[in-house]
Amino acid sequence: MYDNTNDPYVAGVILAMMMFALVVTVIIYVVFAIFLSMVFKKAGIEGWKAWVPVYNNWVMLEMGDQPGWWSILALIPFVNIVAAVFMYIAMYRIGLKFGKEGVFVLLGIFLPPVWLIWLAVDKTAVWNPSAVNGGSTPAAPNQPAAM
Repeated sequence: MYDNTNDPYVAGVILAMMMFALVVTVIIYVVFAIFLSMVFKKAGIEGWKAWVPVYNNWVMLEMGDQPGWWSILALIPFVNIVAAVFMYIAMYRIGLKFGKEGVFVLLGIFLPPVWLIWLAVDKTAVWNPSAVNGGSTPAAPNQPAAM
């Protein structure tokens, strides 16, 4: 026989668990955005872009010379696996542009928070956009080519 006298308590426990999960999620997002904004600032990009969901991934993909629209396709199930590959390629190139070795991307694949924090707080990591392209970076669409 079903006893419904504990229903309010069960609902309260479930609500408390959901609120705890929400608070933890917000804390993780804030920490991620703080460190991502530090990385963006090192690369000469406005820090506020790190706080905008999806757009922060778009900017990060473009930092790594990948098409930013993969951040939108990452919202589609199964397609997000391919988008993750492009994100890892971008992380590899971002690491190179900050003067890190190629194996530094393994940290980004297996421990992304450590990868991000390392890039954010490392005083020796200096942004060099020409590090990947063999010394020449293509001009941005709105800027004339350097002579």
